[in-house]
Amino acid sequence: MNWIILIIGGLFEVGFTFCLGKAKEANGNEMYMWYGGFIASLLISMYLLIKATQSLPLGTAYAVWTGIGAVGTVLIGILVFKEPATFLRLLFITTLVGSIIGLKAVSSH
Repeated sequence: MNWIILIIGGLFEVGFTFCLGKAKEANGNEMYMWYGGFIASLLISMYLLIKATQSLPLGTAYAVWTGIGAVGTVLIGILVFKEPATFLRLLFITTLVGSIIGLKAVSSH
C-alpha cells in the first residue's frame, strides 16, 4: 500500500510542476488559481511522501518520488508545453524509469 501512496505522491509532484508551468502562461486571477493548485498539489505530494516513508526506506522513497516527478514533468513538458522530444532526452528518461523500477525491485519493503 505504501508504494501506491508513494506513486500517487509522485503524480502530485507532476501536478505541482504542471500548475507552475500554467501559472507562468496565465495572467490575473487565472494565474493565482494555478498557484493555488501548485500549493495544494505540493502539500498533498509532501504529505503522501511523509506517509510512505513511515514504512519504506527514506532514500528509496525519496528517489522514487523525485524520479516519478522528473519523468512526469519531462513528459508534461513535451506533451503540453511543446518542449523538444530529442532522442537523448527520451533515452535518459528511459534510463530514469529503469532506475525507478530497479529501486522498487531491490527494496526490502
